Amino acid sequence: MRSSLLALSLLLSSAAFAADKTPAGDVPPKDSKAEAPKDQDTIKASVQEDAQPVKRAIPLRGHTLAYTVTPGHLTIRNDDGEPTASIFYVAYTAPSAGRPRPVTFLFNGGPGSSSMWLHLGSFGPMKIDASLPEMQRPAPFRMTSNPDTLLDVSDLVFIDAPTTGLSRALGKSETKDLVGVDHDLDAFTRAIQRYLTVYGRWNSPKFIIGESYGTLRAAGLSNMLADKGVQLNGITLVSTVLDIGLLFGTYDQAYVNILPTYAAAAWYHNKVAGKPPLDSFLTDARNFARGRYAAALQLGNNLSPDERAAVAAEAARFTGLTRAYVLANNLRVDPSRFRKELLRSEGRIIGRLDARFTGSNPDQAGEAADYDPMDVSVSGAFIGLINDYLFRDLGYKTPLNYRPNNYGVFPLWDWKHQSAAGQQMTADTSADLAAAMRQNPNLKLLAVNGLFDLATPFAGAEYDIGHMALGPIERQNIRYTYYPAGHMMYIDPNSARQLKADLASFYASAM
Repeated sequence: MRSSLLALSLLLSSAAFAADKTPAGDVPPKDSKAEAPKDQDTIKASVQEDAQPVKRAIPLRGHTLAYTVTPGHLTIRNDDGEPTASIFYVAYTAPSAGRPRPVTFLFNGGPGSSSMWLHLGSFGPMKIDASLPEMQRPAPFRMTSNPDTLLDVSDLVFIDAPTTGLSRALGKSETKDLVGVDHDLDAFTRAIQRYLTVYGRWNSPKFIIGESYGTLRAAGLSNMLADKGVQLNGITLVSTVLDIGLLFGTYDQAYVNILPTYAAAAWYHNKVAGKPPLDSFLTDARNFARGRYAAALQLGNNLSPDERAAVAAEAARFTGLTRAYVLANNLRVDPSRFRKELLRSEGRIIGRLDARFTGSNPDQAGEAADYDPMDVSVSGAFIGLINDYLFRDLGYKTPLNYRPNNYGVFPLWDWKHQSAAGQQMTADTSADLAAAMRQNPNLKLLAVNGLFDLATPFAGAEYDIGHMALGPIERQNIRYTYYPAGHMMYIDPNSARQLKADLASFYASAM
């Protein structure tokens, strides 16, 4: 999704691009300076940086938290000093009592997603009320002060990726010059450096929070920023994917990684006999997936019929599917098929970003889920309120339209990556993160996981991080946390409360 990963299954932007036309009979004289009106979405951003600060305050745990919210644009330039992009950000800063406050840079992923999901749904001082499954409702939507804001711990800077939100190409740059694993990493590195310079924050403790594809970006940034002298204190990966191939490829390991999340979804929807405690059930699911199930998949066509039937029966017990269905899928059930099959008899599908969400899908013969109920449940509120918040509430002035998504960049995305290992890799930044952690033994890593997230399964995060080339000292700096929620676990009130506590502890350990 937006916030979340991968544009192929996420909400596509529906903005129309109208042609500029002057009606016949209204053609201005040649010497007139009048111009035909332009579509706001095609207007070039200004090379001039801007900042439009607003003073605000919220109640927080019996006190008042005063802060400044600053929407603005930073201009990033190439090594020749030529402007390449205008990067939109919204910064939240609170008064400092002596020592420099930490500063955290936050972003979503896509590729092609703005950062409105983290901005309005997670750690900022204001938060959308999008708390429960099946929360879809008509406007007006509601935004309130956030009891779980991270602003009392760190200043926050939400950054929109190039071509999303209000970020745009500048000068000679075109979209194709800004979209791709390494193009994107370069743009974010320059934007963070520029923010540190403009606001004098080079000596502040520095943190990154990335979600979904933003975790792949965060891992790459850890090494690229270090090469530029930006030493990070900590990185938080929310809904992790470091190796994109294991997420979309038909590799056996991808099915091993997602089976425990199938088990969580089946448990939630009462498709597991006896419904044992979730934690112990998922431990058993992990052990089965990484043991007997993984061994069976590796054997391929050499797996005996008896063992195939036995593994299918065990997989069915964990996933709530029938043994016949698992066998018909050659033991490898695609996530979209699982989302259709689990509640097929009820005419329902389950969410990709959060399997707790369900939607109507009465086609009993359909092969796969045709939309994500979680995505459609929250998108209207987020898109409506980001526009209302920026342009009405904060009064931000710009001729541009806010692009919540720009998934049109997906076909243009360059997936090649020059990794820290010195070789071309396809969208895998785990080696970059490992290099940064080895070279900076104080760098802390927190992996935040939703148990019902079918987009970036928690066992996939464990696999990606667990296979990084780290020694025992670096491995001690890694922590995993889990929440009974989905990809955007921060919209769930109970999970958000626990996540804030976990982050506060993590920040304390990293400073």
